[in-house]
Amino acid sequence: MDCTINQIRFVFSALILCCFCTLSRGTELRFVTCGSVVKLLNSKHNVRLHSHDVRYGSGSGQQSVTGVTTVDDSNSYWTVRGKSNTVCQRGAAVKCGQAIRLTHVNTGRNLHSHRFSSPLSSNQEVSAFGDEGEGDLLDDWTVLCAGEVWEREEAVRLRHTATDALLSVTGEQYGRPINGQREVHAMPQASQHNFWRVMEGIFMKPSLQQLRTSSAQLHSEL
Repeated sequence: MDCTINQIRFVFSALILCCFCTLSRGTELRFVTCGSVVKLLNSKHNVRLHSHDVRYGSGSGQQSVTGVTTVDDSNSYWTVRGKSNTVCQRGAAVKCGQAIRLTHVNTGRNLHSHRFSSPLSSNQEVSAFGDEGEGDLLDDWTVLCAGEVWEREEAVRLRHTATDALLSVTGEQYGRPINGQREVHAMPQASQHNFWRVMEGIFMKPSLQQLRTSSAQLHSEL
């Protein structure tokens, strides 16, 4: 079963406190796995995907999602999970073309989009939605990448599964109460504005059984 949000927060806090649980530079995984807690950087605008308990004053009125230049803000951590009503085994590599959810660690709401207009650019609004990690089908995003799996060093696009719009930043800045933060929205056009890279995080290692399964699949393909 998927971990509850409280369990995810506990594990995340424990891993931060216990440095021996993190992966050393020489042994870190080169791909993104389910259950990992990550920060995502928009490559064009150099801002990290962020959320907080501040709601939009227009549109859906849901929790806002923004981009921030700050590197060490804990409100920029997201947990990689399986798509709605689907279990993604912890440590399993996320495949290119796979639908996932990104759950905001500090508030337990999922990255979400819908047909409301975003407040600054009038593109498609992106929000954080749900309760304790459970929302609806509009929380699903498909990972668009070049190979078999989502490589950590690769810039990828995230396509909203229900509307086909791409998670994007085009540089618009908010005023108070989130002065200087960038608008995050979704838009249909593929461009440099919708590339994202994994940055800081804690990456769940595959189990021995998962490694054996992957090896067996590779041999069968060869």
